[in-house]
Amino acid sequence: MPKIPRDKSNDYSLEMAKTRRAFLTQKTGQSLQQVGHFSLQPESLPGNIENFIGVAQVPIGLAGPMLIDGLEANGEFYVPMATTEGTLVASYNRGMRLTNEAGGIKTTVIDDAMQRAPLFSFCDARAALAFGQWVTDNFEQIKAKAEETTSVGKLRDIEQYAVSKIRWLRFNYTCGDAAGQNMVSKATRHACQWILDQKIEGLDHFALSANLDTDKKHSFVNSLHTRGKRVVAEVVIPAALMKSIMHCTPEELYKQRQFSNMGAFMAGSVSNGAHFANGITAVFIACGQDVANVAESSAGYSFSEITADGDYYFSVTIPSLVVATYGGGTGLATQRECLETLGCYGKGGVNKFAEIVAATVLCGELSLGAAVVADEWVSSHDQYGRNRP
Repeated sequence: MPKIPRDKSNDYSLEMAKTRRAFLTQKTGQSLQQVGHFSLQPESLPGNIENFIGVAQVPIGLAGPMLIDGLEANGEFYVPMATTEGTLVASYNRGMRLTNEAGGIKTTVIDDAMQRAPLFSFCDARAALAFGQWVTDNFEQIKAKAEETTSVGKLRDIEQYAVSKIRWLRFNYTCGDAAGQNMVSKATRHACQWILDQKIEGLDHFALSANLDTDKKHSFVNSLHTRGKRVVAEVVIPAALMKSIMHCTPEELYKQRQFSNMGAFMAGSVSNGAHFANGITAVFIACGQDVANVAESSAGYSFSEITADGDYYFSVTIPSLVVATYGGGTGLATQRECLETLGCYGKGGVNKFAEIVAATVLCGELSLGAAVVADEWVSSHDQYGRNRP
C-alpha cells in the first residue's frame, strides 16, 4: 500500500509539502492549487501538524469595538472572528454596539483548573477506601512529584470519586498561560508512577485516564467544578437602549429567555444558551486555540433579570473555557497576529483572553435573542447569510 511521503530528516519544508500534494493529486485526480497557497513557514509547524500539505483558509471578520470592564481585560477591543457563516460577525457586532452604548461588559474569571483523572481499581471497596485516605495523607508528596515535571503547572488539589472497588483521582492544576492538557498528563503520570512504587495494598489495575477528566466532551463534573477557566460576563442594558437598538423591550426578551430555558430543559440540552459555540469557535479558529475544546467550552449558562428600574440584566457563565495564549497553535503566524490585536499573546494574557471570549459570547446571545423576539432573525440571514452560486 503506497504510504504518504515523509522525510525523516526534514519533513517540514516547502518541498515536502509540494511532494505530498503531488502524491494526493496522483491518487485522487484533484488539484490542490488553493491548498498550496499560504504565507506561513513550514519549518514553524513541528508540534502543530504532521504530513503538512497546505492550509484551509477560513475568512476572518472583525467585530467591535467591544467595551470591557474586566479584572484583566479593560477598554475597547476589536475581535477577530474566523467563520464561513454569513450573518455571524454582523450579529456579534450588533451585540457589541449595544453593550458598548450601555457602558460596557463586566467580566470575571472566578476559577482556574485543568485536569487529569487517573483510575485505580482494587480487590474490594475497603482497599479502595483505604487508598483514598492514603492519598489525602500524602498529598504534599504527590504534589511535589507532579510538579517535578513542570516549571509552570501547580497541583491545586485532588478530588476523589468512588464507584464499587474503583477510585478516580481528579488532579486539578493551574497551568499559567497554557491550556495545559499535555502538561497535566505528564505531571500526573509522573506522580502516579511514584504512587505505584509505594506498593499500594490491594491495587490490581491503574489507568492514566478513564474519561472522568473529561477531555473534549461536555460533562457535568466540568460544569460544576471547572475545566480551564470559569468566567462570567455580565451587563445591564437600559430599557430605552434595548428598544432603540434591538427593537424589543426587556420584558419581551426576559419572557423569551424563560421559554428558552424550558425548551432547553425539554430537549435535555447541556446549555440554556442560544449559541455559545458560534462565537467561541470563530474566536478559537482566529486565535490558534484547539478547536476541539469547543465541545466542553461551549456548554454554559445564561441568566437574566429585570432590574428595579426596568432595565435588563444579563449574564453568561462559561464553566469550562479551555484557552491559551502561549503554546499550541497560538504562536503560528496568523493566529499570533490575531492574539496580538487583542493584546493577549504570550505570558500573562490568558485570563484577559478568557474574559474577551466570554464578553463576545454575551454579545452574540443578546443579539440572537433579540432578533428572535423582534422577528429579525430570518430577514437578517436573508440579507447577510445567503451564498448561492
